[in-house]
Amino acid sequence: MRKLLSLNTLLVFGVVAVALRSQGANETAIFLTSALAIIPLAGLIGTSTEEVAVRLGPQIGGLLNATMGNAAELIITIFALREGLTELVRASIVGSVLGNLLLVMGAAILLGGLKNGTQHFDRKRASMNATLVILAFMALAIPSLFDSTFVAEEAFTSELLLSEGIALILIVLYAGNVIYSLRTQDDAMEESIEHHEAQWTMQKAITVLTAATLGIVIMSEFLVSTVEPVVQQLGWSELFVGVIIVPIIGNVAEHLVAVQMALKNRMEIGVTIALGSSLQVALFVAPVLVFVSLLFEKKLVLAFSMPEVIALAAASYIAALVAEDGESNWFEGLMLLGVYVIIGLAFFLLPEVSAH
Repeated sequence: MRKLLSLNTLLVFGVVAVALRSQGANETAIFLTSALAIIPLAGLIGTSTEEVAVRLGPQIGGLLNATMGNAAELIITIFALREGLTELVRASIVGSVLGNLLLVMGAAILLGGLKNGTQHFDRKRASMNATLVILAFMALAIPSLFDSTFVAEEAFTSELLLSEGIALILIVLYAGNVIYSLRTQDDAMEESIEHHEAQWTMQKAITVLTAATLGIVIMSEFLVSTVEPVVQQLGWSELFVGVIIVPIIGNVAEHLVAVQMALKNRMEIGVTIALGSSLQVALFVAPVLVFVSLLFEKKLVLAFSMPEVIALAAASYIAALVAEDGESNWFEGLMLLGVYVIIGLAFFLLPEVSAH
């Protein structure tokens, strides 16, 4: 709760963003203030969802948590699709997976290991999640590898159909994973429920959830509308903003929870958050965005640039290696963070690239 209160102090930036927008202020200032406001709003969505989930029981509550886990980023990317920023959306999908597998899990393992020494978690569950991550990478990489064959403009329909077919399969896999997790009642979920007692009334939780979601909708519109001017003013590439900046903005609160669990020597929950969030992005958020894009003029296809594919491959592989033995130490966390910094530096210095 102390973490939540400290994050909530950033809500003042929401008021600042509204004031700046109404006065037609500098786009970079609007971008930064709206981004800072999204961080506590995403945390409030997570907290209120958890409060509702406690009262609904582990089955429905677990499903609600799984559905709302990446709500902030989903809202941001939907606005980006509306603006036709499909490259930014694809980059944010990649960045979310990279961030969870390398940054979040790396920070949790490093700090948890420094404080508690070697830590252990359920090897069977972690291995299954890691296998699903690699499967998701393969599914996302296939359209990218075949993208060069769809060079003719009239072939775009076939490319879109391929993305839609893969998206449908990924959603089925995601649903199967959620159902399996709920039926088997994995230890991480039971431990999480066991250690959390309801602190809000149901009415308060629903009110906060609604207000925070509305706030993210407004701030996301501000954020996305200023991306292109900010890219020009700061000299960043749209790829770097999508891979690094947007995922961090939408997931800071969840990242802090994973690290907090690791420091408390509850690495089971920390690893589950990192791997589970990656799976949610790859198996649920990305496919949903493919179908949502059908509502807009510019359609989203799951065709990523080669640097994005290579980064996904590296992150999936090294995360699977770390998770396979059911134990972790601080040096493994340092290695994961090292890979993330290398990838981040590469995307920062890389000129704008496209899958097409």
